[in-house]
Amino acid sequence: MVKKTILKKGEGQKRKQAKLEYIYEKDSQYFAQISESIKDIAIKELKSLGAYDLNPVFRGVWFKALQKDFYRINYFSRLISRVLAPLVSFECREKNDLYKMAKTIRWEEFLTLDDTFSISANVSESDITHSNFAGLKVKDAIADYFRDRTNKRPNVDAGDPFLMINVHIHKNRATLSIDASGGPLHKRGYREESVSAPMQETVAASIIKLSEWDGSVPLYDPMCGSGTLLCEALMAYCRIPAQVFRKTFGFERLPDFNARLWEEIKTEATNHMRPLEKGQICGSDVSEHSVNAVKTNIMGLHFGNQIQIEQMDFEDIKSIENSMIITNPPYGIRMGKDTNLNKFYDSLGQFFKNRCKGSTAFVYFGEPKYIKKLPLSPSWKRPLKIGGLDGKLVKYELY
Repeated sequence: MVKKTILKKGEGQKRKQAKLEYIYEKDSQYFAQISESIKDIAIKELKSLGAYDLNPVFRGVWFKALQKDFYRINYFSRLISRVLAPLVSFECREKNDLYKMAKTIRWEEFLTLDDTFSISANVSESDITHSNFAGLKVKDAIADYFRDRTNKRPNVDAGDPFLMINVHIHKNRATLSIDASGGPLHKRGYREESVSAPMQETVAASIIKLSEWDGSVPLYDPMCGSGTLLCEALMAYCRIPAQVFRKTFGFERLPDFNARLWEEIKTEATNHMRPLEKGQICGSDVSEHSVNAVKTNIMGLHFGNQIQIEQMDFEDIKSIENSMIITNPPYGIRMGKDTNLNKFYDSLGQFFKNRCKGSTAFVYFGEPKYIKKLPLSPSWKRPLKIGGLDGKLVKYELY
C-alpha cells in the first residue's frame, strides 16, 4: 500500500505506478455547487479567481482551473456551496456498473485504514432510483477494495470524516468525486454565538456582492442580529479569505496535493488583506442578546474591533445619511411565530424616508409578502432562493 504521507510530501510529482488518470488531473476540471438564484454572480466570482471554460448546468457550474486557482477558489469563494474534484464518469444503468467502477479507483491514494470516510449521493432520471442505495454500493466497493488487500476496511463517519466522497447519477451517467472543500463552504467558522433563524453566510455574502458596496461610504445594519451581514461585509472589503478559519480542506486528501503551493497561497492572501477604518461598518439591534452575539462573532475576525455595535431600536437612531444600509428585518420565522408585522414595516419605511436621506438601502425580505407593507418604491427586486429561504432582496434609493 502506498502511504498517504509519502504521497503528500511528493507535492504534485507523478506516482510511480501506472494508474487510472482521474478527470480532475487529466482535464483540470472541477464542479462548483451553486444555488440557482446566484449563479450569475457566482460565475463572475469564479472567473475573478482564475476559473476558465465555465459550463453552467443545473445547480452548479463545471469549470477548469490551474491547481493554484483551484486551491484559491476553495479558499476565497463566498458564493459557492462546495467544490468537487471528479475522479471518473461512466455509464451506469445498474448497481454492478457502480460497484465495479468504484472498485477500480486506487482508494489507498486518498485514505488509509485509520481514516474515516462518508458518502453523499444524488440520483435523478436514472435506472438506479434511490440515492441511499447508490451511496451504499460505493461504500461496499471501498470496503471490499481494502478488505481484498488487507482483510480490513476503513470506517464510515458521517459526522466528521477524513474524506468526503460524492456520487452523482443523472440520466444513467455517474460521476464519482472527492469533496475538495471538505464540507459546505457556507460554514465560515466565525459564528460562535447565534440568534433565532440566523442568516446563512452565503446568503449574506450574496447580498453584500449585489449591493456593490466598496467601502467608499459607511455601511450600517440597524437590525444586525448575530452580525452575519456585517461579518461578510468586513471579510469582503478587507480581502479576508472566506475560509480563513477552516482547518482542513478536502483537496488536501488528493494524491497530487501540493503542500508548498498551498502555503504560498495562504501567505499571499494574508499579505493582501487591507485594514478597516473605524466607522466604515456599523450595526445595531434592539436585542441585548443579538448585540452580545455579534460582538462575540466579530471578535475573532481580522479588524473586527473596528466595527461599531450598539444596542438600539432603529426608531431611536437619529439618522443614517449618505450611507449604505443593508439589513434583514424580522419576519415570521425569525419571530418564532406568524406575527403581524404590518405596523413594523410601515415604521421602517417612515424611518428610511425621513432619517436616511442620501442613502441607499438593500433590504432582504425572508418573506416577500412584506415588501408591499414597506411604504417605499423599490429601485429593483431580486429573488434569492438560497439558504432554505425563498426571499427577495430589494433596493431602495432614499433621496
